[in-house]
Amino acid sequence: MNPDIKAFYDPATHTITYLVSDPATKRAAIIDPVLDYDSSSARITTQGVDDILALAAVEGLTIGYVLETHAHADHLTAAHHIREATGAHIVIGAHIVAVQQIFGPLFNPDGGAPDATVFDRLVAEGDVLALGHLDMHVMHTPGHTPACVTYLIGDAAFVGDTVFMPDYGTARTDFPGGDATSLYRSIRRILDLPPETRIFTGHDYMPEGRTRAAWESTVAEQRAKNIHVHDGVSEAEFVAMRRERDSTLAPPVLILPSLQVNIRAGELPPASANGKIYLRLPVNVLGG
Repeated sequence: MNPDIKAFYDPATHTITYLVSDPATKRAAIIDPVLDYDSSSARITTQGVDDILALAAVEGLTIGYVLETHAHADHLTAAHHIREATGAHIVIGAHIVAVQQIFGPLFNPDGGAPDATVFDRLVAEGDVLALGHLDMHVMHTPGHTPACVTYLIGDAAFVGDTVFMPDYGTARTDFPGGDATSLYRSIRRILDLPPETRIFTGHDYMPEGRTRAAWESTVAEQRAKNIHVHDGVSEAEFVAMRRERDSTLAPPVLILPSLQVNIRAGELPPASANGKIYLRLPVNVLGG
C-alpha cells in the first residue's frame, strides 16, 4: 500500500512541506513544516502550517508525527507548533545531538543549550515507525549534515536536502559536520532503491530556464539525469565538484535564526525578564 501525499511549496524559502497519510486509517505525518518568518521585522506567524492543519482536519486525518529530515538552515521549523496543536510526536535523526553540540554554544554561550529531550523520538538506520497500516522506514543519509535521514513510506522516499530535482543537483556539504564523501555514498544508497521509487525532495530552487516549482522525481530519473550524481559520476569526481561549488556559496539567508530555533525542535527561546523573546545573531561566526 502506498501513502496519500500532498505537497505544499513555500516560495519564501523554496521549501516543500509534505502531508503524508495512510488512506485506510487516516493516520498522518507532516514532513519538514515551515514557520512563516519575516526577517526584516523578525515577525513569526503560523498561517502556512495552519492551512495544512486545517486541510488535514477537513479530510479527517489524525496527525501522529512531525518528521524532520534534519535541522534546517534555511527556514524555521513549525514542528513545535504542530505538536502543541495536535499532540504529534516530533521525530528526527539521532545524530541531531552532534548538531546541537556544534551550534548550541554559538547561540547560548552562557549555557542552557538544548539537548535531545526537546524532540520526542530520535531515530536511526533501520528503525521503523507505524503510520496506520503503513511502515515508515528510516535510512541514515548523512553528508549535508550528520543528522540527515530519509523516510521511506510505501513507494516514496522523502530525502530532505540530500538530493534535489535532477536539473538542480545535490545539497551543499560545507556546514559544520557536512561531508561530500558521505553525501555521495548516501545518495548512491538512495539511488539503489527500486527505479520506480518516487523521490520527494525538500527544496526546489528552480535553476535558470525553469519557472515552475517541482519536487517529485524517481530513482530512474535521478540516475539518468541528475546533473551532479547521475550514473557514471565517480565518488572522486563528485567530491571534487561539490567542494569547489560549496566554496563559492554564501551562507543561507536564514541560517542564524533557523538553526537556533530548529535545534530546539521549533520552540522559541525562553522570554527574557521583560517578557519578550529574542533570537541571537552572533557576529563574525560564519565564513566569508
